[in-house]
Amino acid sequence: MPITKPLHFQFGVTTLTMLIGTAVFTPATAHSHESEDEHCAAVMASVADAGFADSVTVTCENGQAVMTSDTYPDHTLMTGIVGTNEQVPVPAKDYAAPIPLQPSLGDTPQTRDAALGVAVNGVPIFDYTGGGEMTEADLYHHQTQHDTLLTQQLDVCGGHAGRGDDYHYHVKPTCMIEQMDNAGDDAIIGWAFDGFPIFGDNNPDGTPIAIDVLDVCNGQADDTFGYRYHTSLEAPYIIQCLMGTVADLKDLPRTAPLSPAGGGVGLEPGQPPRGGVEGLVFTQDASGQRSMDYTYQGEEYYMRYTPSDTPDCYDFETRTVTNKGEIKTGKYCR
Repeated sequence: MPITKPLHFQFGVTTLTMLIGTAVFTPATAHSHESEDEHCAAVMASVADAGFADSVTVTCENGQAVMTSDTYPDHTLMTGIVGTNEQVPVPAKDYAAPIPLQPSLGDTPQTRDAALGVAVNGVPIFDYTGGGEMTEADLYHHQTQHDTLLTQQLDVCGGHAGRGDDYHYHVKPTCMIEQMDNAGDDAIIGWAFDGFPIFGDNNPDGTPIAIDVLDVCNGQADDTFGYRYHTSLEAPYIIQCLMGTVADLKDLPRTAPLSPAGGGVGLEPGQPPRGGVEGLVFTQDASGQRSMDYTYQGEEYYMRYTPSDTPDCYDFETRTVTNKGEIKTGKYCR
């Protein structure tokens, strides 16, 4: 039976002050006093109450709630991007996002050049940058040259397709939030891979978050879960590191790029055209045919792909700036 009311848990909270580099922050240290079953129910409720239970499944075993999806949301995609990397979103079937059921805070923030969590609609959440994994020192300085929002790499919904030909968010997922049945300050919009929830710009009770309250990972202590992350209007916009413990970052999910149906080299990573493109629009019809069309220096370019007869494969035709306008075709698969 689907859970329609969020469950609330109480954690013991103490305060620990740590010095990293030249910045001081004071995260809470959370120790769960509740069962794994109750934390599992909270993850399930966050998906069901938001209205995404048809596209995201949650199963709990071995100390984790695993959120499974194809990472492909039912909202506008790619449209509005200027700094395109000429890559397109392709469903990533059976993407499995692990959420620990007994979260606890660690000693140092952890960074990753891949997803740090997952939204309640099953779309991965990255940090705000697009220039590779940040160092611990990078966390304390706005990486303007790699800021995907400032460099206009994101669509009107806060996401784009990356090197894995997968769609993911880098900032607040505005279009997803508009779709949520339970949209509001008290609604969980996602879960970090350390097991802590992600909320919007305000505290769950609707009050504004005071200046300098959020720590380096964009989180703060929470009376219910012990700790929580937030989105914000200013950088880092969303979770930018994991404050909780993770057994091994290498075990967290990472979507591989498409590969040719017959083997060999896959699609070459695109290079953002200097100065950006104009009029980028992404469309999809009922048959599953997708097309990303845009203009660069007066020339029209596109990336079109259609599901092939081979499962999880797509027939591509592209004319890109990266390939100097040469039309290329091929079949590529997950």
